This record gives sequence, structure tokens and C-alpha cells, in this order.
Amino acid sequence: MAGLYCSYNSLSSPFILQRLHGPRCSSTTPDNNHTKTKTKTPQILKLTVSGVTELLRLFSSHQTRLERESDKEREEIAVSGIDDVVIILKSDYENAYFVTGVFTSAIYAEDCIFEDPTIRFRGKELYSRNLKLLVPFFDCPSIGLQKIKKEIRDLLVELLVDYAVWTYLKLPWRPLICIDGSTIYELDDWFKIVRHAESWNVSALEAIGQIFTPSFGRPNN
Repeated sequence: MAGLYCSYNSLSSPFILQRLHGPRCSSTTPDNNHTKTKTKTPQILKLTVSGVTELLRLFSSHQTRLERESDKEREEIAVSGIDDVVIILKSDYENAYFVTGVFTSAIYAEDCIFEDPTIRFRGKELYSRNLKLLVPFFDCPSIGLQKIKKEIRDLLVELLVDYAVWTYLKLPWRPLICIDGSTIYELDDWFKIVRHAESWNVSALEAIGQIFTPSFGRPNN
């Protein structure tokens, strides 16, 4: 992708090193741009994922008072530049927000677009609810931030983030989900994220297939 860019090295904290001590998600290294899914996702798969998400939402429990207060505190955080957004994103990755459901909503626009190879929707409140729907199913989750790169083209500012995530699921056959991914965070003039687009090193079908593949024991720590 043409344009100016600035790379931010990932944190070399004990947390990150610990999180990366897991099975490798791929035998290949993602390219220098950002991870691409291999094939176009079938429409029936997208509809299935959306349907399952809606069912989970119907049966999910409501937020506790402490959760609401914590969300309110994160909503009140102010940012004054791109570097503030980078610092907050690093903190959210350190807190493994993909697998904990805890993220700083203040840096997202209310109507931010969220998409991955299986689903697309609008609204940061819905994104927060969708993340928290999945948390009870995770067993020994880990996520490692690998790189954050800032790119500016045609007055558009994007943050490109590479990460690795793996977790067992609390299902009888205890499948292991293991994905190398990239996320594009597109910012507006007020440094709010207006688009959050994920891509993976595997296709959507391969990712869903991991859910139905039994694991055979834990990796050595």
C-alpha cells in the first residue's frame, strides 16, 4: 500500500512474552503488508455466524454494576493525537481485549464499522456485547501483539496491527483456535476509530473448521 508509514515496535513486556509461549498458528510468516484471507467467505457462512451471534445475545446475561462502571471509565478517556491512540491500543492488546472483552471504547466512533471474514456490523456498543458473548467459551486464551504500523495516504490515517491469538474452547472435544491476524484501524479527523477491519492467515472456512477439530492435549508451557 502506497503512502508514508511509521512502525511502532511491539512491547517486550513479560506479559507479551508469556502470551506468545503457545503453539505456532502458522508455519509461514505473514507478509509485510497485512494478513489476507485466502478465499472469499461464502454468504451462507456469514449468515450462519450472524444467526449464531444473535442467538447467543438473546441468552446472554446483563452487565453487572461493576462492569457498567468500568465501561463508563473507559468511555471517558480523552485522546489528542495518533500517539495517544497507539498507546491505548497497546494497552488493550496487553489486556488481551479480543479474549477478555475489555477494551477502551472511548477511541471508537459510536457508529464505527466492525468487520472480519465472517461478519460485518456497525456500532461500538454492539461490538462490546459481541466480544463479551464469546468470553465464557474461552479456555486458557492468549494473544500477542506483534507490530503496530501507522500509515498515511490521501489524508487518511490508518493503524495496521499484527497479532497472534490462540485459545481452547470449552466444548467437549476442546478444540484449539489458533490464528495469526491483522487489524486495520481507520481514524477520522478527531482521532476516533471509524473502521475496525480484521483479516486472518486462514480462510473463514478454515477458521470455523478449527471449532470442530478436537485437540489432543495442552502444549508445554
